[in-house]
Amino acid sequence: MNKDDCIFCKIVKKEIPASIVFEDEELLAFKDINPIDKVHLLIIPKEHIENLFSCEKKHKELLSKMLLLAPKLAKENGLEGFRVMINSGEKGGQEVFHIHFHVYGGSEKIAKI
Repeated sequence: MNKDDCIFCKIVKKEIPASIVFEDEELLAFKDINPIDKVHLLIIPKEHIENLFSCEKKHKELLSKMLLLAPKLAKENGLEGFRVMINSGEKGGQEVFHIHFHVYGGSEKIAKI
């Protein structure tokens, strides 16, 4: 998939609406349209990066910023505990091939793995 066909790139360009909860020059976070929990947010870089397999050393600051944003957004959305999930590759469950962190929680009981 290239960035012209990418749904997340279209959200970044405001061609597709989203319930945005955070935006700066590098990142965008919005509510997942198919939530798996009471709170389910996605954090994406504005730069099109396919997945973790595509990341290089030059992306370490961006990835760090994404991960550090997760607890801030979780707290702002009333979560006292949360999970972060990153699917990479089709066999890893990735459906949109633009790296994204799922931040979710809010259920009374979360299965332990």
